[in-house]
Amino acid sequence: MHPLHGIRVLDLSGVVFGPLASQVLADYGAEVIKIEPPEGDSTRRTGPAAEPGMAAIFLGTNRSKKSVVLDLKQPAAQAALQALVAQTDVFMHSMRPQKLAALGIDPGPLLQRHPRLVYAGLHGFGQGGPYAGRPAYDDVVQGMSGLAALMERQTGEARYLPTIAADKTCALVAAHAILAALLRRERTGRGGFVEIPMFESMVAFNFVEHFYGQHFDPPLSGPGYPRVLAPWRRPYRTADGYVAMMPYTDAHWRRFFDEVGAPEIGADPRFTDIAGRTSHIGELLQIAGGFVARHGTAHWLAACERLEIPAAPIMRLEDLPGDPHLAATGFFATLDDPGMGRLHFPGVPVRFDGVRPGVGMPPRLGEHTRGVLEAAGLAAGDVQALIDSGAARQHGTHPETTDPNPENPPT
Repeated sequence: MHPLHGIRVLDLSGVVFGPLASQVLADYGAEVIKIEPPEGDSTRRTGPAAEPGMAAIFLGTNRSKKSVVLDLKQPAAQAALQALVAQTDVFMHSMRPQKLAALGIDPGPLLQRHPRLVYAGLHGFGQGGPYAGRPAYDDVVQGMSGLAALMERQTGEARYLPTIAADKTCALVAAHAILAALLRRERTGRGGFVEIPMFESMVAFNFVEHFYGQHFDPPLSGPGYPRVLAPWRRPYRTADGYVAMMPYTDAHWRRFFDEVGAPEIGADPRFTDIAGRTSHIGELLQIAGGFVARHGTAHWLAACERLEIPAAPIMRLEDLPGDPHLAATGFFATLDDPGMGRLHFPGVPVRFDGVRPGVGMPPRLGEHTRGVLEAAGLAAGDVQALIDSGAARQHGTHPETTDPNPENPPT
């Protein structure tokens, strides 16, 4: 039995931030019911697909969930949603706060009716500040939180990280915040409102190391951790490729310079301890890079293993599915679907009592509408009336809806 077995999550979020957070909860055993509009989450059309509405990005963020389609612009659908909330432990959304009252899901009234409910608002910006209510996307938050400027300091050009770092990082923050609220409920009997703003979450993420001398009053330095900002902090180029090598301790660096026949550099006062190396990190990495370039990657991997210096080859994304460690630990999962054939997924990274949770199939749009609504107490005839009116949708009862502008996901 997984840790969250018996916990029901109602997830109204879309794109990546919210869906990835609820996928973590599903991985840990929660029943996650994904509430979608009639056109579905925009990620259903993002990337390659073997079936309409089941594109790659959707598969990566919605495994092990159920899908219920409700057109919340219609009062009948709003009433059906309230019936679901009454049986829910966690209610989460990523809508802008100003849209909630019209849908009947303001946190105040909802928590008053359901005091054990954990209500999670996944926002772009925290309430109470001048940015509250603004829409937020990964690129915007990477820019505002300092990530793009960090890239500029290191490379000379402001760039986004080539991964949706803000969405994915904030999803993990949301998951652990929801878990903390559930733990509080177990201790006190009451749920409550937990807000997870992207902007503040990413500023906190960046300032773990980059607040640096700003911790002190007066500041002892400007913001920015020099070691990770040094332009030379990158995979070392070898004679035939690259190596991810990281001498870190005093002993590591002494061994490295002894190995290359330059013990005098290892004894240089600039490099003998971590304080000196941090102050002169650019010079140190440039010097080390010159020595590494003299030999091939295999030479350095063998040398670092002998010297007990952390090092690894540079892996391409294409290499990882065949990685021997991932294969031996059973990381990747395979599902056979009658409609799409064989599907491969990265697995759940954690284990509970030595067991890795399984991966469940992502849902078709509206696949579970009828069953979930009837289980919530709605009569079969009432559910059919919702479907007939378009207030709800059951998979297979309507033609697929196409998005005229799939690169513009709804806010």
